[in-house]
Amino acid sequence: MKFVDEATIIVEAGKGGHGCLSFRREKYVPKGGPDGGDGGDGGSVYLEADSALNTLIDYRFQRKYKARNGEPGAGRNCTGTKGEDLVLPVPVGTTVVDMDTHEVLGDLTKEGQRLKVAQGGFHGLGNTRFKSSVNRAPRQTSKGSEGEARNLRLELKVLADVGLLGLPNAGKSTFIRSVSAAQPKVADYPFTTLVPNLGVVSVQAHQSFVIADIPGLIEGAAEGAGLGIRFLKHLVRTRLLLHLVDVAPYDGSSPSEAVKAIAHELEKFSETLANRPRWLVLNKVDMVAEGDRDAHCQAIVDELGWDGPVFRISALSGEGTKPLVQAVMRWIEEQAEQEADNPDFAEQEAERRRRMDEEARQKIESDRQARRAARDDDDFDDDDDHDVEVVYAPE
Repeated sequence: MKFVDEATIIVEAGKGGHGCLSFRREKYVPKGGPDGGDGGDGGSVYLEADSALNTLIDYRFQRKYKARNGEPGAGRNCTGTKGEDLVLPVPVGTTVVDMDTHEVLGDLTKEGQRLKVAQGGFHGLGNTRFKSSVNRAPRQTSKGSEGEARNLRLELKVLADVGLLGLPNAGKSTFIRSVSAAQPKVADYPFTTLVPNLGVVSVQAHQSFVIADIPGLIEGAAEGAGLGIRFLKHLVRTRLLLHLVDVAPYDGSSPSEAVKAIAHELEKFSETLANRPRWLVLNKVDMVAEGDRDAHCQAIVDELGWDGPVFRISALSGEGTKPLVQAVMRWIEEQAEQEADNPDFAEQEAERRRRMDEEARQKIESDRQARRAARDDDDFDDDDDHDVEVVYAPE
């Protein structure tokens, strides 16, 4: 199936039903008076988070959605039927943006969470509503109002506590396979990972966190090299970044330069995201002779001038992975406790996430416009197809 993390749709709420103009007509009742009923309200449009979904593929093929109109009123003071609301299921982690105003309408981050994106029209009034002591036979009614219509962009960002960064073949997918039950494809060529993979890491009973593996970056990703930067937006919800680096690359390249290249691409994408807590994970240490291992790893740290946490692991053999996931679990719990005990800290964290969202959205949109401008000479209509070209075919 296709992994689609962005979609544009048009939603339109139902119109309100018109009020009815009617007078009571019964045998032996010569002056029955007005009895026109009100119309029904139009149906509204809602988006609902559904954990059974993990892609926005359905919204690629159908882009216009309309709720039902309210029925008009009828005689004998009968009120029209209310239009049925339209509920559209979306994956958990979907952000909804109004394309005309660029306003973020909401963020669906919990199973079953609902967001009203288009208000249904209000009902019209029947002539019964206008009767009075001086107007006993009103011929006045009102029409139902139009339903709200909106152009929306749906942006899916995976929900994870920890995100993995690194060059292609740095061992990110192998690491996820080693510490969780996730089974992403692993091979000895770059760009094996084409879509984000999620894994749940269970440290012990009632202690677990979610880790996200995104396609590897290369130098120049911010300018569209490799798979580009479109998947970096999936890291804006994470609390912690683990930067994996191959300490013994087969091509003899410098591990420290690899770290610097990715850090530079991260800064160009979102300065706020680049300033998130980031731990250095030296992977594939089993490829270095045991006697030279300490000196080799320390040389990388010294070249980087790294002053944050450093871990040495072998994702393939599992060496060093347990202390790493335990340290991550402790850090996540401490952050959660701090947010619960300190409202100011929680608000600052929420503001940082909003800022990362905005920076990511602006960067992706500017890249999209630059791509379209470059292709104008060829009369190429992008039509957001770059958002759905990645194909995920489980083995």
